[in-house]
Formats: sequence, structure tokens, C-alpha cells
Amino acid sequence: MRFPDRLIRGTLIQRYKRFLADVRLSDGRIITAHCTNTGSMMGCNRPGSTVYISPCTKEGRRLLFTWEIVKVGRTWVGINTLHPNRMVAESIEKGVIRELQGYHTIRREVVTTQGTRLDLRLEGSAGFCFVEVKNVTLAIDGAAAFPDAVSERGTKHLKELMRLRKKGHRAAVVFVIQRSDCSYFRPADEIDSEYGRWLRRAIKAGVEALPYRARVTAKEVVLTERIATKL
Repeated sequence: MRFPDRLIRGTLIQRYKRFLADVRLSDGRIITAHCTNTGSMMGCNRPGSTVYISPCTKEGRRLLFTWEIVKVGRTWVGINTLHPNRMVAESIEKGVIRELQGYHTIRREVVTTQGTRLDLRLEGSAGFCFVEVKNVTLAIDGAAAFPDAVSERGTKHLKELMRLRKKGHRAAVVFVIQRSDCSYFRPADEIDSEYGRWLRRAIKAGVEALPYRARVTAKEVVLTERIATKL
């Protein structure tokens, strides 16, 4: 996924009220950018960090910038949670996610039951594959870990994938790891033990866990390879 406009470099002053981030630009101006990430952003919101923001061209929007990337140590981390769904769909179409090939149609934001919506439904001659996409920014001792805050919604999605798998459909959760410094994926049990418990149950029930690492630059964020899952 390429950024449509050139990103602007700055320094993070603070992230606050979950959706707001103050950033100092190179010319000294301080602007407030929209933060799409609703998680805790543990390890990714340290004041003084180098960040990249994108200009917003949408007419009528109050905040004219969106926070896209932050530098953590030597690693660029993508924090915009609006991108992973598009990244996964593009990667399926391009054959990058080999496990999800063989489908002719990709439908987005599919309602499966009342009050429950999953990110993608793949359609092919073999039937449906329901896919939920999760954005991963947290790293713990070289492992990409999810979630970075208690996620009742994430657990709800796992239960729904299990229900669909039991009905005979294929079901998968793709973890989009928007950083390149992690060698494997694991559930963050120390943050949300309930999610970890249900992820293990889901995998045992036939739901596929597909953690894919991304290369993050100021020009693009691209899924590159699947990494191991350690439960």
C-alpha cells in the first residue's frame, strides 16, 4: 500500500484523548493530528519520537493531518489502523498471502450475525472464507504481540470465526504486523489473558492464524512474509 501523498516528518509531543496527537514540525509549528489507533499503543507513543504524518485532503475535516508512522528504536512502525484491511485485500489479490489464494471475489465489511461484522469474505468455488484482520504494533522481547489493551471486541470476533468454522466455512484471522523487527507472533497474555485463551481455542477449532510482517517506510507499507506463531 503506497501513501498517496508525501508524508511529513515531525516530532511527537504527546498522544492524548486516544484520537489526538500533537506533533512539532521541522519549521517549529505544532499541529494536532488524528490518531486512528484505538489501542494503548504501548511502546509506540513516547514523546520525542520521530513520526510521519499525512496531509488530509478530505473537505470539511477538522484535523488536517493523520498520524501514520512512528520510529521505535531503529524500527519504523505503522500505527494507522485503517490501512490493514486494504493491505490484506491487496496482498491476497497479488498472491502475497499464499494461504488465501483461489478465491475470485473479496467482499469487505460483511455482516455475519446481528451486531457482528467481519472484515473480509472471500468467495470461490470451494465456498466462503471469512477473514478478520488485526493490526499489531506491540513488540515484547522480539515477539509481535496482540492485543496491546484488553480487547473484548477481538474476543468476540474469535468466537464468531469459530461459529462459522463449525458451520463448515473456512475462517482465518490475519495479524498485520506493521514493523519488521519481530521474529514471531504470540498472544499478549499478560495484557489480555482472555483473548489469548480464545485464540488458542479458535486455532484448535480450525480457525487459521496468519501473522504477516510488513515493511514500513515513508513511501509505503507492504506485507512481506508470514512469521511463526508461538502459543
